[in-house]
Amino acid sequence: MTPREQFIRTLTYQSVDRIPFVPGGPRESTLKRWRGEGLPEGVDWFKHVCSLLGIDPNAGATSGWPRPGLNIDFRMIPQFEEKVLEHAGGHYIVQDWKGNVCEIADTFDVTYLRTAKDFVTRRWIRCPVETRADWEAMKPRYQLDAPGRFPADLAAAGAKVAQREHVLAIVFNGPFWQLREWCGFEGLCFLMTEQPDFVHEMVEFWREFIRAMLARILAVAVPDHVLVNEDMAYKEHCMISPAMVRRFCTPSWRTWADQCRKAGVPVFDIDSDGYVGELIPLWIECGVNVNSPLEVAAGNDLPAFSRRYGKSMGYRGGVDKRAMAAGGQTLRDEMARLTPAIKAGGIIPGCDHGVPSDVSWQNMIDYCRQLAQVTGWL
Repeated sequence: MTPREQFIRTLTYQSVDRIPFVPGGPRESTLKRWRGEGLPEGVDWFKHVCSLLGIDPNAGATSGWPRPGLNIDFRMIPQFEEKVLEHAGGHYIVQDWKGNVCEIADTFDVTYLRTAKDFVTRRWIRCPVETRADWEAMKPRYQLDAPGRFPADLAAAGAKVAQREHVLAIVFNGPFWQLREWCGFEGLCFLMTEQPDFVHEMVEFWREFIRAMLARILAVAVPDHVLVNEDMAYKEHCMISPAMVRRFCTPSWRTWADQCRKAGVPVFDIDSDGYVGELIPLWIECGVNVNSPLEVAAGNDLPAFSRRYGKSMGYRGGVDKRAMAAGGQTLRDEMARLTPAIKAGGIIPGCDHGVPSDVSWQNMIDYCRQLAQVTGWL
């Protein structure tokens, strides 16, 4: 089977020759540790692991989630200028590309706020949308026809991937994630309580922007994987009540999922850290059929979810990063815990978040070997 077939068939509970081998990838600090523990300099860590295990990395194995796309930009255009506003006491006060003003340790720089290349703690000082005037200034940054939003010839880009063997994916933010980026988490929660009409206005704007983006994309290509970024849960509960989720978020999820399903998209996936047990039933209700990354430390029990929801939901992730760090019998017990659910279908197992720096290089190799065995690669 092609990597594309393996991905789609696994997550939709169909038979496969092998489950995609997707262990998850390291952050910058993790990779630095591995270089000091035996990973050769200048060598791609994933290809090296595949070589050690005897796996062909071109046959459906990948270091992270499959995300090749069509060179489409869902972000604001233009972005804000990234700049350091102040440097004192071992910290930077910076403005990031989203317009946030925040504080980070000066062991990092502004680029660490652009991509999740390491685990960086920050303190938010100001968010780009704190007033209605801010909101009016933000809206023009989401013009559908902004230069650079789509390839110069979108139809040609779609035709190029028509006979693909790889997974074609598009990724964008959900309503909670996007409004949190504009308003900040605390600011958004206050607005949901005190100015719900304002929140609905922003949600409807975002729903329509994504709907229009999807309409153009789906006219030229049908992705295999639509991934919605929607971090909205803590360790034990959702960040907002299920009632507020239903009020502010489900209309967007349902609109986009319906649109994608009618076009033939097989995998509509929502990614959220934290405990998602309260959210899975709402996602299923809205037409979502895959969830990731199933953080175990937050209380997510992948085998239990698999039994409870059956073929209504597929999963990506679910391997406890703490067991990976511990290694030995702890890791073997974790893989044994997950194996029956993996064998039952609907799951592409992998690290339940970015691989942290407490995972040694030898433990990563051992984990990859066990993962390759349970997914049929060894």
